[in-house]
Amino acid sequence: MKQQLSSLVEGNVLTEEEAYQTMTQIMNGEVSTGQLMSMLSIMRHRGEAVEEMTGFVRAMRAKMTKLEMAPDDLVDTCGTGGDSSSTFNISTAVSIILAALDVKVAKHGNRKVSSKSGSADVLEALRVPIASTPEQGVKAITEKGMTFLFAPNYHQAMKHAVPARQELGFRTVFNLLGPMANPANARRQLIGIYDTSYAEKMAETLRQLGSKNVLFVTGRDGLDEITMTGVTDVVELKDGKIERFTLSPEDLGLTRGKLAEIQITDSQQSAELIQQVLSGEANDSAMTIVTMNAAAGLYVAGKAASLTDGVKRVKDAINSGSVQTYFTSIQEEKENCQYA
Repeated sequence: MKQQLSSLVEGNVLTEEEAYQTMTQIMNGEVSTGQLMSMLSIMRHRGEAVEEMTGFVRAMRAKMTKLEMAPDDLVDTCGTGGDSSSTFNISTAVSIILAALDVKVAKHGNRKVSSKSGSADVLEALRVPIASTPEQGVKAITEKGMTFLFAPNYHQAMKHAVPARQELGFRTVFNLLGPMANPANARRQLIGIYDTSYAEKMAETLRQLGSKNVLFVTGRDGLDEITMTGVTDVVELKDGKIERFTLSPEDLGLTRGKLAEIQITDSQQSAELIQQVLSGEANDSAMTIVTMNAAAGLYVAGKAASLTDGVKRVKDAINSGSVQTYFTSIQEEKENCQYA
């Protein structure tokens, strides 16, 4: 590690294999907090390289607890977090809607760190089971089409990086790695990121790792979602090609909303707003942002020909009551499952 740090200080970039070995050392507890802080600080200052992220993610995937199942049609809506916007758990609501529309969902997430409500927190408030073992996760996807993968259960070795990350207090490459290390190896993803300048690097990383269709989205209002307040910057990885474009509510036949209408103060408020969305009774801003992001999820899953087609399918599912019926069915399964 000392040699790697010396090389980094001199301005060099880790090769993919060096990054793989370095992350393996970190996860084995063989790198001191001081050394890791130095490495993360250097990379943040000069910018993380694709080779480094690819090696890091490969190592994380090799070490993580995996769900043993065919991954080709699985979708994940896990984002980087860290946008400090205090919005309700949009990606969690999207996951429920996608599962109601026959998309297999392996939702990767955690408890709140910098947000008002983490995905694990809001699912508990919604009385939706959190599978605590890979076997339960596979069973949930097979029987109900959706499972929640509580990150600490599947990435236990990442505990060694926690002290350095907490001590630094700023975003590091680890914020980018989590969404790219889905325990079910989901190759279709909607990834919200807090800074669109990372999108092409993340897309190239996932291209090298075999992803099929991934959208990286950042609202220009600061949201790590497709936003309903204005323009969203989007980078798409599809069939090996990477393209960048912008998206607005008007492009999908929707109207703009207000950020204040989707902000919450705790998990209970987030859960209440999600329940209103699923039944079609939420305010226009909440309905619009969830509809846009769920449409994107349908698109990457291959269940919608376009985002516009996805919007229609999501609206129809909510208005018909099928989303609410599905949601009620997974709530009823709580007694038969264990929580993380």
